[in-house]
Amino acid sequence: METKKGEDSMNRRDFTGRIVTADVIKMTRSGFHLKIDDESVILKEEETTGPVGNTVDVFLYEAKNGSLAVSMKHPEVTTTSYDWAQVTDAVNAGVFVDIGLPKDILVSKDDLPEEKEQWPKRGDKLFVTLDHDRAGRLKAMPIREDMVLSERDRAERSLLGHDVAGNVYGFNEGGAVMITTEGVRAFLHTAEQEFAPRLGQHLHVRVIDVKEDGTINVTMKPVRTVRQQEDAEKIMEVLQKRGGKMPFTDKSTPAEIEAQFQMSKAAFKRALGKLMKEGKVRQESGGTFLIQD
Repeated sequence: METKKGEDSMNRRDFTGRIVTADVIKMTRSGFHLKIDDESVILKEEETTGPVGNTVDVFLYEAKNGSLAVSMKHPEVTTTSYDWAQVTDAVNAGVFVDIGLPKDILVSKDDLPEEKEQWPKRGDKLFVTLDHDRAGRLKAMPIREDMVLSERDRAERSLLGHDVAGNVYGFNEGGAVMITTEGVRAFLHTAEQEFAPRLGQHLHVRVIDVKEDGTINVTMKPVRTVRQQEDAEKIMEVLQKRGGKMPFTDKSTPAEIEAQFQMSKAAFKRALGKLMKEGKVRQESGGTFLIQD
């Protein structure tokens, strides 16, 4: 699956990362000898996927030892195509992704966010294409915003309010941008985030706006009725732990409420009002009390 020793004179940038048609010269015990741009390259038996005729379409890349290698197993990610690739490891120089070759491909730190907290972790997925570094070696490049805008699918208005899933492909001043499993570009504003997402992270979000251009705005936050129920449960939990009474009311300060319940005063008042309406709690004498059944 590698070039003959001393015959690596072809310009690797012109061939690696691409699927090329090669002439089959002969077959030996070492494999099929192919001719690519006047160079002899060996296609090993384990890299074939079917009968080999007079010509064969192969993917050309660099083996782990730096020699040229070919395979009839064509990855979806090439120098002319994009696809999702799973992150396999992170190092100081960047992260490695699996595109279906015997070796993983590096995404350089130069093409990753400046903040390492935003770097993808093992198992995350990046939408990448192949390119070459200054030394001519293959590297994976995350998709650019202009490519997403030109290739994305359009969302229908009926998607509003529905849950969608997707992976983060980038960040801008306002927040994070995603590609959904339906191929739609989604914007997740920082105000709609419940935690700071990573590049490549898979997220489940809810559509809060469908734009005229077919892109969508999304949120991590549950609908208010769900959030209100969760906040009410937090208040009940505190009351039960305190023996059915607590010094917090709708007159408590925002700082006091945030420190105890990790919610805004407005959210606290909505949840407290819900519990009072349901007859579960009452406020009196500067406190809130659990109404026992």
